[in-house]
Parts: sequence; structure tokens; C-alpha cells
Amino acid sequence: MGFFDSEIVQTEAKQLFEDYQSLIRLGEQYGKFDREGKKLFIEQMEGMMDRYRIFMKRFELSEDFMAQMSVQQLRTQLGQFGMTPQQMFDQMNLTLARMRSDLEKQPY
Repeated sequence: MGFFDSEIVQTEAKQLFEDYQSLIRLGEQYGKFDREGKKLFIEQMEGMMDRYRIFMKRFELSEDFMAQMSVQQLRTQLGQFGMTPQQMFDQMNLTLARMRSDLEKQPY
């Protein structure tokens, strides 16, 4: 069975994509959130990044041709912006850390 033939992989990928899209839509209202709402949003985004990192690591470790092609495609796309997948994750985490720091500096 190929990597993408797995019902578990398909379900996880679908859920990850849907959750990410929901968070992005929610994030459009970030400036209107109260302190606790911002904190919750940051925590959810951090969790999403952890899930995405694990999912991508499964791709990298798979010997399935299509999984390896997906990894290579991501590397190529990010390479067009001068980034590696690790740099992408590092940048996302840095952005979330800055958001958290800004939030902590705000008065209650």
C-alpha cells in the first residue's frame, strides 16, 4: 500500500488542512481578540505547527515514491523563496514567539 493509500494518512491530512484553514480564517480577527483569545489562538497555532511537523517527518521517513515526491516538491517550492522546510518551521515558531512576547507586554 502506498503512503497516500492509507485511510489514516488521508484522514489526518484532511483534518490537518481543515484545521489550518479554520485557524487562518480565525486569525483574520486576531486584532479583535481579547488577551485570553489571543493566547488561545497562539497555543492552537503552536499545536498546529507541531502536528504539521510530525506529518511532514512521516513523509520524509516514508520510502513511498509519492511521499518522497511530495517532500521534494515542498523543498523546491520553499527553495524558490530561499527557504528550507526547517527554516519555514523556524520562521513560523519565531513569529508565534513574537506574538506571545507582544501579548505578554500588553497590560491586562
